[in-house]
Amino acid sequence: VCDATCLARNLNLVLQILELTPRVVVCVNLMDEAKRRGITPDLALLEERLGVPVVGCTARKKKTLVALFTALDRVIETPPRVARGVEYPAPIEQGIAKLAPRVPANNARFCALRLLCGEGAALGAWAQSEETRVAVAEAREGANLSEEECRDAVAGATMSLAVALGRESMGGGAGDYHARDRRLDRFLTGRRTAYPVMLLLLALIFFITIIGANYPSAWLSSALGALSARLSLGLSAICAPHWLHSLLIDGVFGVLFRVVAVMLPPMAIFFPLFTLLEDSGYLPRIAYNLDRPFHACRACGKQALTMCMGFGCNAAGVVGCRIIDSPRERLLAILTNSLVPCNGRFPALLSLIMMFFVGAAGGLGASLLSALLLTLFILLSIGATFLATRLLSATVLRGQSSSFTLELPPYRRPQIGRVIVRSLLDRTVCVLGRAAAVAAPAGLVIWLAAHLTVGGETLLSHAAAFLDPFGRFLGMDGVILLAFALGFPANEIVLPLAVMAYTAQGSPVELENLGVMRDLFVANGWTPLTALCTAVFFLFHWPCSTTLLTVQKETGKWRYTVLAALLPPAIGMALCALIAAVGRLFL
Repeated sequence: VCDATCLARNLNLVLQILELTPRVVVCVNLMDEAKRRGITPDLALLEERLGVPVVGCTARKKKTLVALFTALDRVIETPPRVARGVEYPAPIEQGIAKLAPRVPANNARFCALRLLCGEGAALGAWAQSEETRVAVAEAREGANLSEEECRDAVAGATMSLAVALGRESMGGGAGDYHARDRRLDRFLTGRRTAYPVMLLLLALIFFITIIGANYPSAWLSSALGALSARLSLGLSAICAPHWLHSLLIDGVFGVLFRVVAVMLPPMAIFFPLFTLLEDSGYLPRIAYNLDRPFHACRACGKQALTMCMGFGCNAAGVVGCRIIDSPRERLLAILTNSLVPCNGRFPALLSLIMMFFVGAAGGLGASLLSALLLTLFILLSIGATFLATRLLSATVLRGQSSSFTLELPPYRRPQIGRVIVRSLLDRTVCVLGRAAAVAAPAGLVIWLAAHLTVGGETLLSHAAAFLDPFGRFLGMDGVILLAFALGFPANEIVLPLAVMAYTAQGSPVELENLGVMRDLFVANGWTPLTALCTAVFFLFHWPCSTTLLTVQKETGKWRYTVLAALLPPAIGMALCALIAAVGRLFL
């Protein structure tokens, strides 16, 4: 499958496949994009030069796929007898001629070429035999080429032919089209502009998410509150016991409704914005820009993509680590993905920023300042990701970083409708479903802890008193640590749990506004230092249950799951203890 806008680059792979088999159909996709850019590939000429069927299509328009299916049927029934091969320099051809008679395989030419290039490990046991190694050495010596020179010569010949075929079959307009891309890349991936542009885009996405999520969140909270009232009336109508009424309405449904009301609006805005960056072609540029710092940490540049996915959902980011080929580097990406905050932590971080560092009144200026402060927190999490990656690669996951080839796609106009549908259905609903699945049982556990008493005090009160000394050491208190512990199933319920404990109520409560919530926290001893330590710990605390289950599924090892659970809180506790110690010196 080739891109009609950059045939010369894609034909490199086509020529390598044709060395393996003539049973090939070349699908030239994105014909609509090529037409918009004034590019007219001559597919008939390309088919004549390659010797295999070449079909143009636009994959999202199903009617254009009929010709592709017809060509597939034709090739399955009667494969082409001759396909275009690559003519390599004379020394390479001489080496192939010497090795081919000794190769016990059907495709002798291809296998001989791989042996000359030192890539015989995948060909079978015979390629590792002493006899084969001697024959390869003799062939290289006769051609007067080293292994590296063979690879360079083969790659150069293949690319030269691909470029020639691409230019021959391309119509007008391609040069100007790629010139526009190069001008954009000089700005978006330039040495001086790449990182400032990334930061500004990040701040803009947060700003739009903050502004856009306020009103839907308030409306959804009100609607779910009304639904909760109706459910309460229904339980009263069937004369349900008081304890069952409280357990279902205040416990299970209370936590579930809170998670939905807080999570859904930001995710419904953040995920489409993130998908727009992906669809426009900018997301691979982020991976390109961050390749150097990740390479310096002995990791793979693809980790930049999985880290970006973690901002939406850490569980999705962990699954996305499958794109990394090296097992060691895949583990690095999985173990450090939770160091960036997922979408479920953003509402709590924003609430703390608005209450203690900006002002709870709101407004455009407050939203802008909140977005900038949130961006600084995100930069802190990215820095911690680099540090933890480097530490792990030097200790438990030693090894050299691998390079990777990243093809930067052309910039395209995003398909707005498709982006909205895909991001809402494939991402938002999926993540929200996982969160809801753990929030409902969590509500049951929380209700029981808030109602069962020992010595006249609830289990929540006993647990908070036990954790209080350690919480004070970290700049917080026992109630906050307990809220984090009980919020393990879903990050969204941590602040409601803290409010519940402070007000000594039996269920998570929704206060009227952030100003009232701030007054409650201040009355219970909160200071800006407490809020700062709490916000930092929100950045770096144990991943949610969904993420840890995903880590165990992806790695298959519980020891890596435990490491993924302990690494973020270890960093968070160290930073909180440092901030608290420094803060006490000046306050």
